[in-house]
Amino acid sequence: MRYNLTDLRLFVAVAEASNLTRGAERAHLAPSSASHRLQQLEGALGTALFIRRARGVELTRAGEALLRHARQVFAQLEQMHADLAPFAAGVRGHVTLWANTHATHSFLPDDLAEFLRANPQVSVTLEERTSPEIVMAVARGEVEVGVVAETVEGAEVEMTPYRADRLVLITPATHPLAAKASTRFAEVLDHPFVMLHAGSAIHTFTMNAAAALGRHLNVRIQVRSFEAVCRMVGAGVGLGLVPKSAVPKGGLREPPTVVELDESWAQRDLQICVRQRAALSGFAAALVENLSRPRHE
Repeated sequence: MRYNLTDLRLFVAVAEASNLTRGAERAHLAPSSASHRLQQLEGALGTALFIRRARGVELTRAGEALLRHARQVFAQLEQMHADLAPFAAGVRGHVTLWANTHATHSFLPDDLAEFLRANPQVSVTLEERTSPEIVMAVARGEVEVGVVAETVEGAEVEMTPYRADRLVLITPATHPLAAKASTRFAEVLDHPFVMLHAGSAIHTFTMNAAAALGRHLNVRIQVRSFEAVCRMVGAGVGLGLVPKSAVPKGGLREPPTVVELDESWAQRDLQICVRQRAALSGFAAALVENLSRPRHE
């Protein structure tokens, strides 16, 4: 297949405008040149991308698939430029860090800000993944540093303590469970829940915990942050399961009530995961050293 980024940019422009002439204008090409390029693109791909109509164009099924992939390609290109920009600006080091939901939302923002202030020559890419994904990526050498809440049996990695925390149940202040000091997970599964979005590490963990009891969680709404979970629970939407450190100490109009979970798995201590600490690059080693430093909380 022979086509280039100019062809893909033209295709996206025409698809979004649903019109060859307007799409060509966006791509700074003459309509005749644009039409010829699109015909060549369709020939290279071996399928029609547009249905030509009197008042414009309409995507075929193949065109819809290409549009989705083309947008992903350009998003990846923008990310590539963003990752390379710091080097052009004089940054001399880069570390990729994968972390689970808990660490990403609770501890890492402050800790990474501290590290970056002390190391202005370094940039960090932080990606949220589940703990098993992180451990396996570190073991394969794809990522230098991870922060996880659980290990994978047989994975050849080294673990260093990072932060200690627990999962707790949060309830509306007026909920019957709010009067309890602690509860078992099985005792709350009949109530609706406010959950972090599907795909987040804690969502997967909580669903698996319910499944292990032969139950299904009644998820009433999914949100994008622990703060949103706390706000929704405080407002009476449902119950929530969050790290204790993620419960705001103030600032909420209707703060939720914290109830301890009487479960061994509720203790969710975070660990720094590396393949071999002695073999880390200089900047990755500095990051691990910073994250593993004892802190008074």
